[in-house]
Amino acid sequence: EDALVKVYSKLYSNADRMPAGVSQPLVKALSIDDVPILSLTLWGANYDGYQLRQIAGEVEHTIRQVPDVTETTVIGGQPREMRVVLSSTKLTAFGLSPDTIVQRLQAANARTQSGAFSEQNLEIRVDAGNLFTDAEDLAGVVLGVGSGRPVYLRDVADKIVDGPADPQNYALFGTTAASADGTLKDYPAVTITIAKRKGTNATDVANAVLKRVDEMRGVTLPADVHVTTTRNYGATAKAKSDELLKHLLLATLSVTVLVALFLGWRESGVVLLAIPVTLALTMAVFYLLGYTLNRVTLFALIFSIGILVDDAIVVVENMVRHFRMPANSRRPLSEVAVEAVAEVGNSTILATFTVVAAILPMAFVRGLMGPYMRPIPVGASLAMLFSLIVAFVVSPWAAMRLIGRKHLSGAQTLEPEKEGWLVRFYRRMMAALMRSERNRWMFLGAVALLLVAAAALVPLKMVLVKMLPFDNKSEFQVVLNMPDGTTLEQTTRVAQAFGSYLGQQAEVDNYQIYAGTSGPYNFNGLVRHYYLRHQPNQADIQV
Repeated sequence: EDALVKVYSKLYSNADRMPAGVSQPLVKALSIDDVPILSLTLWGANYDGYQLRQIAGEVEHTIRQVPDVTETTVIGGQPREMRVVLSSTKLTAFGLSPDTIVQRLQAANARTQSGAFSEQNLEIRVDAGNLFTDAEDLAGVVLGVGSGRPVYLRDVADKIVDGPADPQNYALFGTTAASADGTLKDYPAVTITIAKRKGTNATDVANAVLKRVDEMRGVTLPADVHVTTTRNYGATAKAKSDELLKHLLLATLSVTVLVALFLGWRESGVVLLAIPVTLALTMAVFYLLGYTLNRVTLFALIFSIGILVDDAIVVVENMVRHFRMPANSRRPLSEVAVEAVAEVGNSTILATFTVVAAILPMAFVRGLMGPYMRPIPVGASLAMLFSLIVAFVVSPWAAMRLIGRKHLSGAQTLEPEKEGWLVRFYRRMMAALMRSERNRWMFLGAVALLLVAAAALVPLKMVLVKMLPFDNKSEFQVVLNMPDGTTLEQTTRVAQAFGSYLGQQAEVDNYQIYAGTSGPYNFNGLVRHYYLRHQPNQADIQV
């Protein structure tokens, strides 16, 4: 909204510099929700672009009725048009001009509300006028009066043609060697794109649209018209979310197993309990903030799993240590637990807020990447704060139940603490560093060397750095720009040559050519304004 206000303010402050006769600028706000999530391409060997356009119009009208569908667009084909070829001789004889005829046709092709009346407890609206439906309606328009009789359009027209408009663009569907019939051929096509409502599930909307299209088979949609789903972001979004959920579960189990190896399975159960409680609280705040469960928010949860268990591990480990102390063998477990948590409380709070201070500033990044990446620092920071609360409230309670329950009632505690192999290894390493100054400097130098080596990975291009992560979608786009002045037909022929080469590749399933118009744009096309490509020398190939 702030950007729109700034744009309007800048335009109106420079309105005096606009040439006379120029219309007011039109400003439209486009967001990620305007990117089509579903593209359906209609094609068939027995249909041309005009026929496919008529079928696509019926399909589009039905798709618009699907809940949570906000915008649909038909790309390609020739729309229906009634063209009037006037006779200059007849115009002169009746004293009419083409401008006058245009005005008469515009006035006749209108429907207005004339009034309303009530009958049988119903309000009935009355409309006057009618829209042209065929050439006969157009031919019967009265243009004026001549020699005491009305002059109709048919009287001054050589012919009235009801058919396809002149091609302003071309859309073609290309089959490849990987297609069902294995032939390389381009067919006239029409593509319908569907965008969803903000905040709705792309998978549910896409499935609902595809189900509605299947129901149209044999009714509105002829059986010999192929409907190919050339884009389905609902399916790709579900596949990616399922993969992230799998990694989320894998990360949780990995942390649990790691804790079980070093602390014990009862202690790992306490840490495991902290993970779903913390994630549930974080997702509840996500819901309150208006964040949806998408790839970015799921990544934030996966990213935070490794750090949100730190507080619980510190608390549980110190409780176990205190339980094993011989001095606490006769004390109540509740007192020992409170003392153990209080001992590491300040350091745990400091460590938690240190992590939050390192992550949270990323939420204040502005520009294009700010809103896109904001759920990561917000989610990770919230997870850390909730993990601190869980570590101080839930983890001690769980530790009392899981760790203390296996011993005798009353003041009985765990067996006295015994040093394991890990503690002995740690003591040996630290003793070597503490006894020798040379070892300490060597250790510090090794850490500094590793830091420099890690930082050098970026300038040496051993690690790629880019604004957005690589996306493994099953589609890509070829953008073709011919020299200015190239005709639409020549641009189409060049695009077909590219398509012919692409069709010979074994990895290509099909492709679509859009000449003189833009194809269904993606997020990259939204940023680069590919939806404004409507010149005869421009073409897109969707592969």
